[in-house]
Amino acid sequence: MFRNWKSSTAALGVLAVASFATPAFAETLNGAGGTAIYPVLGKWAADYHKENGTAVNYQAIGSGGGIKQIEAKTVDFANSDKPLKHDEIAKNNLVQFPQVVISIVPVVHVSGINAGDLVLDGKTLADIFLGNVKKWNDPAIARLNPNLKLPDQAITPVYRSDGSGTTFNFTDYLSKVSPDWKSKVGSDTAVQFPGGVGGKGNAGVAQYVQQVDGSIGYVEYAYAKQNKLTYTKMVNHDGKTVTPDMKAFQAAAANADYGKAEDFYVILTDQPGADSWPITAATFMLMRTDASADKNAAVLKFLDWALKNGQKDAEALDYVPLPESVVQQIEQAWTRNLKWQAAAK
Repeated sequence: MFRNWKSSTAALGVLAVASFATPAFAETLNGAGGTAIYPVLGKWAADYHKENGTAVNYQAIGSGGGIKQIEAKTVDFANSDKPLKHDEIAKNNLVQFPQVVISIVPVVHVSGINAGDLVLDGKTLADIFLGNVKKWNDPAIARLNPNLKLPDQAITPVYRSDGSGTTFNFTDYLSKVSPDWKSKVGSDTAVQFPGGVGGKGNAGVAQYVQQVDGSIGYVEYAYAKQNKLTYTKMVNHDGKTVTPDMKAFQAAAANADYGKAEDFYVILTDQPGADSWPITAATFMLMRTDASADKNAAVLKFLDWALKNGQKDAEALDYVPLPESVVQQIEQAWTRNLKWQAAAK
């Protein structure tokens, strides 16, 4: 049953809509934003609906779309894998806080290459998406994979066509490891990729990689697992080859120091540590300080439930739950900025 639910989640992600039906008289919360959190947020929403009768309708339209909708006051909460800086938060009467840690992995479709066979480093990954490395048997890839038989096959990069926090973190990482990428393309939720094909949402990229022989894309790890995509290993900040798994994600996430970060603004790409996965990120919730106290209280009740009761679901889908100390910091921010204790307790 759970396996079937995950398959349907991936399919819905292609449509960029998550909806959980509920009787007309029950309370409904509306959100929009990133697709990276969609698998676990969908599970949380379904379980919360069963337990509390509150429906959570979420449009998985990408972080850029979520930011626009919360700024336009058309949703009760938004999600973004790109943290907003203080000026934008203050200007739009927003509050920002992390909800869970995600990890982004390169995925490939190359005949004879299985999951975990191929090793890439940051510079080579950047050169592939820049179009400097055009074939799978290029010397740059061969040097990293001396024991693999690499085909003389053209590479087709697959990127996000929508405004995406996954793209923000992927391009932020490439900007840190490749001066060429930083100067020519840069980092944002949407950038001008030099070539390749674009897919909408993590699910769209996953679908293209499945279909296009010779392709390489980047997706949140849950999508790689759900769709049985061929992920690569990576050479990390410390020069160690690491596999995308919970140990590597936790090692990178352990570097986050939210206590000293204004508005929880922390970026986790290219973190030090022998075990750290290099493309790791927090995914953030956005709410409005000027929304009704009752509506914000209902949203916070759900998000607090997810922080405290959704940990096992997050880990089962290979997300990294936030430690209790960070959850306490988040709740303190709710109390300061959203009058959480007065409205919700």
